[in-house]
Amino acid sequence: MIIWTTLCIVFILLMLSAFFSGSETAFTAVSSARLRAAEKEGDKKAKIVLKILEKKERMIGALLLGNNLVNILASALATSAFIGIFGDAGVVYATALMTLLVLIFAEVLPKTYALHHSQSMTRTVAPVIRVIISVLSPITEAVTAIVRQTLKLVGADISKVTGGSHLDLLRGVIDQHQGDDMETQAQRAMLSSVLDLVDVNVEEIMIHRRNVEMLNIEDSPEEIVEAVLTSQYTRLPLYQENHDNIVGILHAKNLLRALQKVRGDSSLINIEELSSEPWFIPETKNLFDQLQAFKQRREHFASVVDEYGAFMGIVTLEDILEEIVGEIDDEHDQSVVGVKKQSDGNLVAQGDVTIRDLNREFGWNLPDDEGYSTLSGLILYESQTIPKAGQSFTFYGFKFNILKRVRNHITLVRITAPIEDPHNEEY
Repeated sequence: MIIWTTLCIVFILLMLSAFFSGSETAFTAVSSARLRAAEKEGDKKAKIVLKILEKKERMIGALLLGNNLVNILASALATSAFIGIFGDAGVVYATALMTLLVLIFAEVLPKTYALHHSQSMTRTVAPVIRVIISVLSPITEAVTAIVRQTLKLVGADISKVTGGSHLDLLRGVIDQHQGDDMETQAQRAMLSSVLDLVDVNVEEIMIHRRNVEMLNIEDSPEEIVEAVLTSQYTRLPLYQENHDNIVGILHAKNLLRALQKVRGDSSLINIEELSSEPWFIPETKNLFDQLQAFKQRREHFASVVDEYGAFMGIVTLEDILEEIVGEIDDEHDQSVVGVKKQSDGNLVAQGDVTIRDLNREFGWNLPDDEGYSTLSGLILYESQTIPKAGQSFTFYGFKFNILKRVRNHITLVRITAPIEDPHNEEY
């Protein structure tokens, strides 16, 4: 009779072990973001779970302590009962049986269930877990203190035990957003692009000065009005004497309002008064900081300068948003400015087209992290020479034919989509 009572107690202890194991997995796998959303909707149990997770180390310590206590006690009682039934051989039988029972029913099964039902399980067990943590907290705190002192003695950096990169964690969560459908892939790419903003500088996405449409402030108002009305852009830089001397930004809307006031007589318009002060930013500024600056200043347009103050190009709010959501085309936009597709499938591109634009538009993976950002820079870096018109190179599976060179600048290149040989080779 005593033996059967002992075995019933062992069964109850195994159930408790399953409870502790499952609870530990559920609390470590549960989504804090979902819990906070539920808390805002008035879910009181979600609030309890979040309170417990605020001191995760204490929670894990209590659950591990409870789990070990019941497992050891269950093994000891089972061994005692089996010795009473089988004699000394009962030790072997008890060890084999308890290992199997604990592994299957107290570890793998409850943890598997908890991993797939962490949200509902944590809400259910949270009130009980809170009581267990309160009861066992003196012991767990003592154990934690011993662990910390031991780590200090061996020279371990305790801050790294619980530390970690939240950014890497977030990237990992985004990568887990799996799915073959286009919508899921677009969502994953967009979320990853937001995190990449801090790693991309303005110079990598700016419109280069060669492609910037500019107005000479010394031209007559009639000429400027005509240029603005025929332009596809709403904001145009104004320069004086030379293109490096940007003196203002002219907005087409302001010009149209002024034209309305003077009843269409453009000779009466003062262009300088209509223009706004130019905003200069360094080319090394990252996109995340620039996006925040656009928001704070309520601006959409900035002029990019190098370390010597020379005008390098312009960047707009739309340029940064396109890094997140992809190309935002309107009726005036080309898919990639400076790139034309030929009938044979090859591309003819200007040398100052950025690698990022090519990769994004055609799904390529050409590198742009070696100190260059343009097609011309890639060819110069890989060839280690200043190519002449007519030369051809093969890099990363692409064939590049130099069509035109002005001084030392590669201005026009024919690109043949990936060929078989992926290794660098000069023809």
